[in-house]
Amino acid sequence: MCTRTSSLLSLCRLSKARAARIKKEHPGRFLFCAALPQSDVSKSIEEAKYALDVLKADGIKLATNIDGQYLGAPKLDTLFSVLNERKAVVILHPHRPEPVNRQVMQQTPLAMQEYLSETTRAVSNMISRNVLARYNDIKVVVPHCGAYLPLAIPRMKSLTPVMQANKMVGEIDYEANLRTLYYDLAGAHSPEVIRMLLTITTPDHLLYGSDYPYVAPQVLTQSLARMKQYLTTEPDLAPLRKMILYQNAKWLLGQTGEKPTAEHAVQNMIVRIAEIEVYPQYLKEYLAFANEVDRLSVEREPGVICLYPMQSAEDSCQIRILEIYASEEAYQQHLKTDHFLKYTQGTLHMVKDLKLPTMKPLDPETMKLIFKKQR
Repeated sequence: MCTRTSSLLSLCRLSKARAARIKKEHPGRFLFCAALPQSDVSKSIEEAKYALDVLKADGIKLATNIDGQYLGAPKLDTLFSVLNERKAVVILHPHRPEPVNRQVMQQTPLAMQEYLSETTRAVSNMISRNVLARYNDIKVVVPHCGAYLPLAIPRMKSLTPVMQANKMVGEIDYEANLRTLYYDLAGAHSPEVIRMLLTITTPDHLLYGSDYPYVAPQVLTQSLARMKQYLTTEPDLAPLRKMILYQNAKWLLGQTGEKPTAEHAVQNMIVRIAEIEVYPQYLKEYLAFANEVDRLSVEREPGVICLYPMQSAEDSCQIRILEIYASEEAYQQHLKTDHFLKYTQGTLHMVKDLKLPTMKPLDPETMKLIFKKQR
């Protein structure tokens, strides 16, 4: 064994042993993934078995490339077979592309662009050889908001006939390959990035990621606060808040038996029809209050999806309001707003009867289509 490989193997063993000890000493707080001496496939297989079977590692970390050998290379199939047998979770991380013209990246850090290219390159390479479809019991976490994959996948699909005509690739099962991919949202996450990812995956495949320790703690906490804010206030994303922040990751890493679904997320919305009876002498004044609070709530609160007041044609004192809130958090925020407090305090003496029955959507799939159409 060469000195370099021996050193890598020793380092991998040391890091795994320490990580396993920390996990054992702090049960329920830490999980860990094991690094492999990826340049030596046979040693990588040995280390993967040791990590998963003996140390009970929660996943395996793989680099996009080592010495120019990218994931998807035929030489790595035996490693993927071993990982597939163990239904392993694999965490990808980009490395410096090798060999590389270092002059190209003198003005920009790797993290700005080349890391995204590296990740896209590695995953595209695996898809082109159906690696992920053939070893479909492996779950692969793609870092940094999926890199360029939301742009690359449609382009790759469109070029597949040309690649096949030139005998560069065979049949590619895109759906089977993509089903194995999960995406962490470390880096430049935003509502727009999440929506773009949802063009190639489903909500249960999105995971919060911090990129710690490569970002300062203050930046990390600010970033998480920003994500929580838009996952509360964006109507189409609010139902996915718990899934993205922790439910998907807990299921992926075996911490819970029930897989989160988008249907469950939509059912977390608050949907109801408020039934209000107003005293006749206050009807005109009440309607002015109701119209104002409904308009301001929809205009100013992204988490208030719908407040639609209606008046019975048979009895003008019977008011019905269709209410849809993106989440419990959005509803609680709504109750604290100045315009809602003005409404409740100003109309308390006007209301003869009030019922607030919460409704359960019978068809969550249609609910999702409504919000896509609205957007």
